Amino acid sequence: MTVSHVTTHILDTGAGRPAADVAVVLYAQDSDGWSRLADSTTDADGRAKDLGPEELAPGTYRLNFSTGDYYARQGTTTFFPEVDLIFQVTGAEHYHVPLLLSPFAYSTYRGS
Repeated sequence: MTVSHVTTHILDTGAGRPAADVAVVLYAQDSDGWSRLADSTTDADGRAKDLGPEELAPGTYRLNFSTGDYYARQGTTTFFPEVDLIFQVTGAEHYHVPLLLSPFAYSTYRGS
């Protein structure tokens, strides 16, 4: 299996475990707004490695996480029904964009 140019993982920091079965969508910004590039779902380790092609053109991209559906399955109320992370791709190196998530907060960083 090849790994896409952009990957992500979600850690449910409130529960202390990876967030499995979360829908993730990768979008690219273009002159008309946002174009959907790829759909994925996090695996048992909270990772999505198949988000689009092996190489993306430089530009602005967005990852959308269906966090509300994830927490609904856990029977947990959340303040964030979705999380959007917008970031720049500037080169050919791999981009790993993690999400640290709890029902009432989230954080991210540029991973490796």
